[in-house]
This record gives sequence, structure tokens and C-alpha cells, in this order.
Amino acid sequence: MDAIYKRRSIRKFTSEPVSEKTLKEIIKAGMNAPSAGNERPWYFIVINERKLLDEIPKIHPYASMLRAAPVAVAVCGDLNLEKYEGYWVQDCSAATQNMLLEIVDCGLGGVWLGVHPIKERVERISRLLGIPENVIPLCLIAIGHPAENKEPNNEFDEQRIKYNRWV
Repeated sequence: MDAIYKRRSIRKFTSEPVSEKTLKEIIKAGMNAPSAGNERPWYFIVINERKLLDEIPKIHPYASMLRAAPVAVAVCGDLNLEKYEGYWVQDCSAATQNMLLEIVDCGLGGVWLGVHPIKERVERISRLLGIPENVIPLCLIAIGHPAENKEPNNEFDEQRIKYNRWV
């Protein structure tokens, strides 16, 4: 629960790099997410070229933090790996959440930047990263050493719980 409460959307980063070893641990956490029928439809693109990181905010209106972040990961779903049509979104979302929690455990900060289902973002990010047609970028995760401190947060709301039926 500690990592869940500490996980906050970090949008300010220092210039300190993130090690390849740490990135692999973060991606390993993503690859250990549950998936429908154990299909594991995901691919991960590590983006650490400054030119690409600076280009993404021209495509994605909420990605300006990538101009400072040392690295981002594109979480993508391969439609050719689907056993159950449409579940790639849930599978890749579970992988993304695992990665965000591992980012916290590594003492880093991150933020989830949605790409799918916005058609223009999907097309332009795919073109920029050379992603094949059968692979869809679900999101980008900006990752880095935080340059801001956010207190842990507990969003529990008893009023959002229903038992057995809505009413």
C-alpha cells in the first residue's frame, strides 16, 4: 500500500539520467502484469534520445515535461498477439500501473500520458517512433528523478462502494 499511496503524477524532473538497469526493472514490473488469457500483448519502447523526447510535446498537448525528463517508455499493444479482441487495452493498462508503482519503489517519479484512443496522437506517435500498423501505442510514461515533492495521497471514498446491486 505504501507504493500505491506514494504514487503521484510527477511532472518535474532533474537532468540526472535513469540507469539502464533501473529501466529494465521498471519494464520487468510491466511484463509481470496480469493479462487476458496470459496473452501479454505488450511491447515497450524506451525513448532516451533528446530529439525524440523534445518532439513528443508537439504531438501530445500534455507532454511538456518530456522536455526535462531523461527518458520515457511507450507502452504498446500488438494486435497480432491478441487472444481476446480488445483486451490489449486492459492488459497494457495493468502493465502501465505496475511500472508506475515500480518507479516509486525505485525512488523515481513518473506520469502516465494517454495516447490511445486519440486517433491523431496514435498516428503521429506511431509515425515518430516507427511503430508498425499492428501495434498501437496506449500511453507514454515520463520517468526521471523528481524535481518536485508530492505528499502521499489516499483517495479512498466510502460513497463509491456498492454491494451486490447499484441501489
